[in-house]
Amino acid sequence: MAVLLLAEVNDGELALDATAKAVSGAKALGDVTVLAVGAKAAAAAAAAAKIDGVAKVLCAEDAVYGHRLAEPVAALIASLAGDFSHIVAPATTDAKNILPRVAALLDVMILTDVTAVVDADTFERPVYAGNAIQTVKSSDATKVITFRTATFDAAGEGGSAAVENIGAAENPGVSEWVEDKLAESDRPELTSAGIVVSGGRGVGSEENFAIIEKLADKLGAAVGASRAAVDSGFAPNDWQVGQTGKVVAPELYIAVGISGAIQHLAGMKDSKIIVAINKDEEAPIFQVADFGLVADLFEAVPELTDKL
Repeated sequence: MAVLLLAEVNDGELALDATAKAVSGAKALGDVTVLAVGAKAAAAAAAAAKIDGVAKVLCAEDAVYGHRLAEPVAALIASLAGDFSHIVAPATTDAKNILPRVAALLDVMILTDVTAVVDADTFERPVYAGNAIQTVKSSDATKVITFRTATFDAAGEGGSAAVENIGAAENPGVSEWVEDKLAESDRPELTSAGIVVSGGRGVGSEENFAIIEKLADKLGAAVGASRAAVDSGFAPNDWQVGQTGKVVAPELYIAVGISGAIQHLAGMKDSKIIVAINKDEEAPIFQVADFGLVADLFEAVPELTDKL
């Protein structure tokens, strides 16, 4: 069997962590061909060729792919689909936008956030905010899958796959780029950071979130937030961790002023070490924490930052 894996490409550069983790999931399904797409994709394709387990890389460089529009990329993948039994990608924002369209073009189901491969037709994925694991067996001729990267280790480097340049597919022309508004940050990307410091409703205000950011900066960590904090306007949407936000699994997750609603736990419970700081000793977050501190966050967090 053959697998086509859509690489995560940002501004011409390969998002190595997400792509390599998806390769780990895809290797169990057959020979992996990576597809690098973008206005500039040559460097990403060359980087993907070095991932262990990649048999071949297809590079599609064209201006039509320059602004991350889902429809042109979906059309390209659909045009290539006949040679592959599985079409997969890491469960990133881009892939979640593109692969459902691919599945619709192929008239098959999509399997999202797959966490384990049982066999070529059978997969596991979390449901009910991660409280149950659903085992799904697909009879579709082509399986379209996004892998939840938090549950896979990144494939190593050392590969030497051949890179083949391919032409663009016909542009459906149903969408057009208007403008990009990007949030600039020197901090690590939330979904791939080794340490994450998250604040919740207990932080109290957008101004108070500065103490979360100071602790994160001292640790070289990414900053996260609960949905309650985001909905209250304390933090931007792209910091949200949880069922309706981003799923993270860092080496260290520090939850500050977060009660631990089930929807938030679904986004961070696979973290290696969980530290919780909350003044409510009955907060559900303490049930999953490896280390818990019952304290006023406005005293504990600045003191912790100073000692670090």
